[in-house]
Amino acid sequence: MQLKDYDIICGNEIDIKMVSKSVGNLVKKRSPEYKFHVLLHGSDKSIGHINLRFGNNEKIINYIGHIGYGIDENYRGNKYSVKACELLKVVLLDYKIEKVIITCNPDNYPSRNTCELIGANLLEIIEIPKNSDAYSETETKKCRYEWLL
Repeated sequence: MQLKDYDIICGNEIDIKMVSKSVGNLVKKRSPEYKFHVLLHGSDKSIGHINLRFGNNEKIINYIGHIGYGIDENYRGNKYSVKACELLKVVLLDYKIEKVIITCNPDNYPSRNTCELIGANLLEIIEIPKNSDAYSETETKKCRYEWLL
């Protein structure tokens, strides 16, 4: 898969800046992926990240999702994850992606709230099989949300 380059995608309060892209590795079962820093608008101050994974393998669809995000603790509570997802739509629409899966732990209420605020629908809460590399003592279940663009 040929991945495009992106400059800074600007919003009102935050921007996202591509910091890396990977075409993936079939041998290591890694899918193509973009990694973006979440920046305070008009600055180089990184306050978190948002990643986009391509593909529909079992691990992505069930356990890690197409989109992953995190905001540094000092900047939480400002809906920056919601705003970062909205900015990531530029990339999703560029690739003509109409739906993505976002996952989170059932007890991660801020992430669940992010999914609900962007309009994603909870599909189910599933158990992660113990033989999956997505499984850990603290990650045994996942909420699966579907975001239709």
